[in-house]
Amino acid sequence: MALQDLPVVLGGYRLMITEAPAVKVRELEDGSVVPVLDRVTQQEQFVVTLFAKPLPVAGKKAGKGEEIRVNLPGDPGEGFEEGMYVELVGAVVNTYEIPDRMDPRKIASAGLWFKAAGLKPVARAVRPAA
Repeated sequence: MALQDLPVVLGGYRLMITEAPAVKVRELEDGSVVPVLDRVTQQEQFVVTLFAKPLPVAGKKAGKGEEIRVNLPGDPGEGFEEGMYVELVGAVVNTYEIPDRMDPRKIASAGLWFKAAGLKPVARAVRPAA
């Protein structure tokens, strides 16, 4: 059973763009590449890659962070470039399961994917010089 559109709160993470938003594409069997369209609006979907690093917590070692890819329903607009800090608008997470071919009662692969309604720029706090 796959859970869909579970709200996710990423307030404890700093999100930095590592790959600027681009049109999401799918490779066809013949090797050609086509844009992925939203089933309802028929708009091209976008994808952005972010580095999600946990914010420091007093008394605990900071986590290393991880890269995540986030699907967007359309073009987030101009100005979203590598190195920029952002917030996700309406972030959700979805799960998927792929059954084993030999025994459908078993799960061969499972995972999750993120999507958001959009991106919002975030000013990064700068520490004053000592």
